[in-house]
Amino acid sequence: MIANRATAIALGAAGVLAFSTSAFSQTCTQKVPDSLLVKPGTLVMSINPTLPPVQWVDDKGQLRGLHVELGEAIARKLCLKPEHVRVEFSVMVPGVQSGRWDMINTGMFFTEDRAKIMQLVRYGYDGISISAQAGNPLKITKPEDLAGRSVSVEMGGAPERRARELSKSLEEKGLKPITVRTFDNFATAYQALRAGQVDAAVSVDAVARLYGEKGEFAEAVPGLYPTLIAFGLKNKALAEAVAGAMTELKADGAYQKMFVAYGRKLYEEPFDVKGP
Repeated sequence: MIANRATAIALGAAGVLAFSTSAFSQTCTQKVPDSLLVKPGTLVMSINPTLPPVQWVDDKGQLRGLHVELGEAIARKLCLKPEHVRVEFSVMVPGVQSGRWDMINTGMFFTEDRAKIMQLVRYGYDGISISAQAGNPLKITKPEDLAGRSVSVEMGGAPERRARELSKSLEEKGLKPITVRTFDNFATAYQALRAGQVDAAVSVDAVARLYGEKGEFAEAVPGLYPTLIAFGLKNKALAEAVAGAMTELKADGAYQKMFVAYGRKLYEEPFDVKGP
């Protein structure tokens, strides 16, 4: 089953169950000129590997997960070597704008504001989830149950923005606001929950679901604010090449097999570029 597969990956069984795009046609079809790239012959991508099962680091120090595999498949389609740079999400947007990497590949939420400052290629969906301590001792089952409580969240991304919006909405209902505590990444945000420093953690659906399946935390409130996710790039020509690679990956079935294997909803619209 999909859930079992994801759990096994996060437990270190990648050698047995990890999906491999090498089983599909990975013909080099688009030659990208070096003038569009940060490093000749290489697609340099930023990633924050603290979100199993979509992006994480195994016990051998290797990057694993859906976004890793997808980025590697795109690079191969573009006749490029894939290279992932591990950084916190808070530096990804300024990093792509300043030319430190070619592409943000971390399941970044699509927003119209981001489309005003960089090129975005939408390719999937995700949502916000609230995780509670194992067993859910505080009985958190709806957003209102967070009134007057504290939550941890990764700084700088959509989950933090949504947590603050949720707090404001509770105040508008006459309830106590949420104390939002930000951390460098989701891993440390969950560590704070594990240590009892906060009452809940705000993350994304895929991460909360996996932790719930493993029994480490309770997936208390899933599926809030369902949103498109996108790759982010500075260069429009390179973004169009990435969109073309995604179209080819869907045509040969690799895109569908990757997303189904990880239990993710398929993006049914054409892969196009939206940006300034």
